Amino acid sequence: MKREIRRLIQTLAKANPLWRAPRIQGELKKLGIAVSERTVSRVLRSIPRRPSQNWRTFLRNHMGETVAIDMDAEECCISASRSIRRQNGRVNRWSRRSGKAESKTYVIRDRDKIYGQEFRRRLRSLSMKEVISGFQSPWQNAYVERLIGSIRRECLDHVVVLSQGHLRRLLKSYMGYYHRSRTHLGLGKDAPEPRGIMRQGEIIAIPQVGGLHHRYERRVA
Repeated sequence: MKREIRRLIQTLAKANPLWRAPRIQGELKKLGIAVSERTVSRVLRSIPRRPSQNWRTFLRNHMGETVAIDMDAEECCISASRSIRRQNGRVNRWSRRSGKAESKTYVIRDRDKIYGQEFRRRLRSLSMKEVISGFQSPWQNAYVERLIGSIRRECLDHVVVLSQGHLRRLLKSYMGYYHRSRTHLGLGKDAPEPRGIMRQGEIIAIPQVGGLHHRYERRVA
């Protein structure tokens, strides 16, 4: 393996401590670099990796929710600015797209009491039927459970959520990354919104989700 590729793998691993070999290999694929997961794994075993994000990334993820204040002659307050559908408790928010109702027959859900009469009434108005999973059987709704796990492992486990607004901004940022940048094993190492393969140009890193993750592209001079 070329020394340049080894250094690139090391760079991706250090900048994205939450990534393992499949994710790194998928990102390399989008840069037109053919290397196997096994090769990436061998390189990863040879370098020390911190268990999570660095302190700067942690602070960046909270900057929009933080103010600094000091008491002097007068008070001074400085604020630093910085194909999943959301439901927000309303069926019609995720069951419609571009103003047209989607043709879906069933909604799979668990037994959470949050699904009340209003939820069921809206389902009936859309001619949709409920399929309720068994008690303590998350595997019966595997796709949703896997997504929830990804959101926790790749985002929320590394952030202190300070408010409802902060949570919504975090999730919006992660969903943008999930749809447009994150490579998925089930999609042949592509994103839900397909990414082209870039073979020429300087490799640049684009921070995503406050720096928890990165997207890599090539910039042609």
